[in-house]
Amino acid sequence: MANRHLSRSVALQSLFEWDFCNQDSGQIKSITTRNITEFAPGMTDTSFVDELIGGVIAKKPELDAIIEKAAPEWPIDKISPVDRNVLRLGLYELLFADRDEVPAKVAINEAIELAKTFGGETSGRFVNGVLGAVYKELGEPGKEAVPAKDKKKMPNVPYEDMPVQHLGGAVVYAHDGEEVYLAFVHDVFGHWTLSKGKVPPGIEPAAGTVAKVKEEIGLNVIIKADLGANEYIANDPEQGKIRKQVHYYLAEAAFGNLTLAKKPGLDDAKWFKLADIVELNFYNDILPIVTKAVTILTPAEK
Repeated sequence: MANRHLSRSVALQSLFEWDFCNQDSGQIKSITTRNITEFAPGMTDTSFVDELIGGVIAKKPELDAIIEKAAPEWPIDKISPVDRNVLRLGLYELLFADRDEVPAKVAINEAIELAKTFGGETSGRFVNGVLGAVYKELGEPGKEAVPAKDKKKMPNVPYEDMPVQHLGGAVVYAHDGEEVYLAFVHDVFGHWTLSKGKVPPGIEPAAGTVAKVKEEIGLNVIIKADLGANEYIANDPEQGKIRKQVHYYLAEAAFGNLTLAKKPGLDDAKWFKLADIVELNFYNDILPIVTKAVTILTPAEK
């Protein structure tokens, strides 16, 4: 049995006991130590076990929300304790682990094996179905991946020589009577974010953004202000590391129904009153963009 698989087994048994006995998070360390002694007495490095358990407990509300969306006919408290903790563990690795260390397919296959070993007769199929649904929502990352031994090692390209991909995004607002509303999209990681997409070469960023907003949430928008840009580095399976530059705009639309495109990683689109967005969970790099948009819009409310 590979050491990582053994670590996952110990993590699952500890999470199961913690969950089944309704323990508080302060008890998990003693539970884990006892289980390592009993089920993995030769294990000297427990860092992976600790990482898995700590991650699952920290992300438990988000993981449970994703499970309920992927299996709406199964409320989280109706799923067997073994199966729901296998799902939490598998989802944590699928969504938050380093993909270079734990490819998506490995996370899913490991969870299925745990379900077959520790769960009931149908546990493997159930876990496969739920994690498979989330995997498809993510765009099936790594689907075309080849075994590591067949991969060509990507060159270590300096930052200034990395390929640049241009995207456009918008803070979309609308008036409904005296209220101002903002439109956001929601992703499977539990964050509200901005509608955005790739801008084809040769297309003006503003024009490309208008087209992408229409495509993603079904709104015709008019660009009202430039909100600036941000950049982040991503890994592309063909090109290696690339620089993604996103130009953001403030865009006005008529207040109406949002129609979310079937796009991997997104599961909702919704209008929010300007005063209510402080409660939303945004990514750190999006928050300054939204704040700038609100600053522009706020004087119109006075």
